[in-house]
Amino acid sequence: MPVIIGLLAQNIINVTDTAFLGRVGEVELGASAMGGLYYICWFTVFFGFSTGVQIIIGRRNGEKNYSAIGPTLMQGLIFLLLLAAIIFWLSFYYAGNIMRIMISSDVILDSAMSFIKWRIAGFFFASVTVMYRAFYVGITQTRMLTVNAIVMAASNIFLDYALIFGHFGMPQLGVEGAAVASVIAEMISALFFVVYTFTAVDRRKYGMAFFRRFDFRLVRRILSISSYTMLQYFVSMGTFLLFFATVERQGQHSLAIANIVRSIYIVMFIPLNALSATSNTLVTNIIGEGRISDVMPLVRRISRMSFFIMFVCVSLICIFPEEVLMVYTDDISLINESVLSIYVISVALIISSIASVFFNSVSGTGNTKPALLLELGVLVIYTVSILVLGLYFRQPVHICFTVEIIYFAGLFIGSILYLRYANWQHKRV
Repeated sequence: MPVIIGLLAQNIINVTDTAFLGRVGEVELGASAMGGLYYICWFTVFFGFSTGVQIIIGRRNGEKNYSAIGPTLMQGLIFLLLLAAIIFWLSFYYAGNIMRIMISSDVILDSAMSFIKWRIAGFFFASVTVMYRAFYVGITQTRMLTVNAIVMAASNIFLDYALIFGHFGMPQLGVEGAAVASVIAEMISALFFVVYTFTAVDRRKYGMAFFRRFDFRLVRRILSISSYTMLQYFVSMGTFLLFFATVERQGQHSLAIANIVRSIYIVMFIPLNALSATSNTLVTNIIGEGRISDVMPLVRRISRMSFFIMFVCVSLICIFPEEVLMVYTDDISLINESVLSIYVISVALIISSIASVFFNSVSGTGNTKPALLLELGVLVIYTVSILVLGLYFRQPVHICFTVEIIYFAGLFIGSILYLRYANWQHKRV
């Protein structure tokens, strides 16, 4: 539950940006979608690295080797901040060239770049946030994530409202206001993690001495696990950006529909992502304890929980699709034309409720390279499907969203086969 609430707060940024900008205009809504996806593509690199750190921390926690946890966190944090600086610099100078390839409309491109130029400052704060989240999930002490989530969500909602529309004496910045609000909310979240950790955590137990020198050997060990996850997440989100670039060719109205549905899609994923993260960290913890025979019963139990939770959520959204869509826009045409896409992603979500748990369990074993290869194979099919449906046949948005069903079905089949037949039981991390 704390992980669910933590993910909810992170996704509040996306939800509030979409909901408020949906009242500004279709251009701003589409621009925030493309700019936001550019940011998320790089964010997933940080998140992929933190997943590798979480796997190692979870394994050390299961082994009761607590003093090795702090150095893993601190070395990983320094590395990730350096990586954030590099990606920030590259984005500052070259993001425009990349987005010009992805966006055909000059109006949407200009608005998207206005969003990106502010949003990329969040790389530094996001690096800190994902690393401390990996620490608390890895040691299975997740309650404080709830407080952090509330602080982050409240900050973002207030700042979005103030900076997008110009309330409380603040300037009316529109799409730029959404970006600035998100960065400040991430900064507040990062500061909260740092202060809490250094005032309330037993730093001696976890070996959290102040940073002394860069440990290349430890960072190399982290990268041996996380490099595959970093690439996996980046490619996965990159193909989602390709999905939106394909839809954008059909016009700003189609892009606005896709962005609204994407926001709902991401919110629906919150309990699923939380259970997947739980599966990942519990798998690596019990392997560290030497309880390998308990892995598959655990995975099946979590997948059942995930399925029933998602079934309830999907049922509600399918019964009241218009009411849910009204949160994001009051444009009747956008609402009516988004309903079919809601039904399509609902099918994808049901499949993903099991597929994501099994797939994250593959990563939890420490075998991140096979997980990468599995996802790359599925993404090839995903990419071909979206290019054929979106560019060649120019199908409407709800038909394009059927590629999500293809993606999760392939991921599920591959994960089942790997966990049943591959030799993953004795992977050292």
